[in-house]
Amino acid sequence: MLFWHSHPETYQQHAQNNYIRDALAPFLKHEEEQQSTEIGESPFHHVLCAATSPAVKLQDETLTYLNQGQSYEIRMLNRKLVEYTDISSKCIKSIVRVVFHDRRLQYTEHQQLEGWRWNRPGDRILDIDIPLSVGIMEPRAHPLQLNTIEFLWDPDKNASVFIQVNCISTEFTPRKHGGEKGVPFRIQIDTFSAGEHGEYTEHMLSASCQVKVFKPKGADRKLKTDREKIEKKSPQDREKYQPSYKTTVLTECSPWPEAPSVSRTSNTPSPGYHIAHTSYSFPEENCSPDQQGELHLPRHGDAILLLFAMFSSFCRLFSGFSGSDLLKMSREDFIQICGPADGIRLFNAIKGRCIQPRLTVYVSQLQNRNQLHTKAAGEDVYHALYLEDLTVLELTEKIANLYNAPSQQIRHVYRQGPTGIHVLVSDEMVQNFTEESSFIISTMKGNFMDTDWASCLSSWSYVVKIAIAHAQKNSVEG
Repeated sequence: MLFWHSHPETYQQHAQNNYIRDALAPFLKHEEEQQSTEIGESPFHHVLCAATSPAVKLQDETLTYLNQGQSYEIRMLNRKLVEYTDISSKCIKSIVRVVFHDRRLQYTEHQQLEGWRWNRPGDRILDIDIPLSVGIMEPRAHPLQLNTIEFLWDPDKNASVFIQVNCISTEFTPRKHGGEKGVPFRIQIDTFSAGEHGEYTEHMLSASCQVKVFKPKGADRKLKTDREKIEKKSPQDREKYQPSYKTTVLTECSPWPEAPSVSRTSNTPSPGYHIAHTSYSFPEENCSPDQQGELHLPRHGDAILLLFAMFSSFCRLFSGFSGSDLLKMSREDFIQICGPADGIRLFNAIKGRCIQPRLTVYVSQLQNRNQLHTKAAGEDVYHALYLEDLTVLELTEKIANLYNAPSQQIRHVYRQGPTGIHVLVSDEMVQNFTEESSFIISTMKGNFMDTDWASCLSSWSYVVKIAIAHAQKNSVEG
């Protein structure tokens, strides 16, 4: 093992065989039939160097105990390394995550992780121990994705990454009077190869294992207690439990929803979609559109969020919905369409993200009409209006909500053109507004265009007028 850490690339073939065989001993012993099938699909296997619990029944998934903050090795193995050399020499990317095992906590994952971040400022759930790791390149840990790390490694050479889990299982259980049972986590690894555009988007393998994390040395005491408990059982009862192995083999599972990357690794956008370096895994619930955590939903790919969040079965159902439509749906709407379980999951996945507006304009109310052409920039406070649909109706509703006016009474919107002419604003005109334009709203007494009320928005070069009916005989003009 020391030889592996010092010079993994100088392995002889017989040494590599022994190393892989020892790490996969439980897999080889108990899953020989399944092994032949899985090897045909993927030659890669990941092994966590931590002992499995003997207090797990044969039909259940293995359970591994870890100590908080202790470095544990995960071996990135290519089972066919010595059998053939068809695997490309290009680097591949692996993304390691610590996630909840219980479905109940998966529904509230965002709230749970935000609560942990609040109680442990500056700490990470998952860290990578770079000095101990061997054969990995470009290790990354995004500051906002506290439970995720990623790195590159060469599939022609076995690699070894050391991780540290800094949260404990009892931190996510209701506080009582001591003796709380900790919740299980999952360590999941998603592996991707580079596509034709240089992005790591070609999924190769996803594997995971179940773990529980204890305070320092707590995992050793728990493992010892489990062994003593099993030893006290009769031989017939012991046959119902799995033996304890020195290592834990990660079993194949579905890809993580937000794969393939926590950050961009190339300046070239991936074919279909990309995730910017600003994280969106754990955004703020009430973030503004210009904050980190924003989710870009291109109009030509509204099903991207569904497809890459394990909701692909609903892509056809929501084919007529835009990203904006999904964001406007309530929790009850999703439950009615998708059922209770998937509806809650989809609602939490969508509501935890903010969509970036297609157009942003700024408006300010002018009290004195005579100041319209003498007002200097920066003399007043402006309010931001975020437009997504780019229609006159949306613009009207935004302004009405801002100034507490009934949107149903707004009849027309005008733009002041050359020589003071009033041009009726259409959807096409709104779509051609300049990004971050500054507008002024002013009021005046009198009749305008046979309406009872009118409101006027103007930038330094043009004016937009809004007619409001069913009010006293006044008008507003810029």
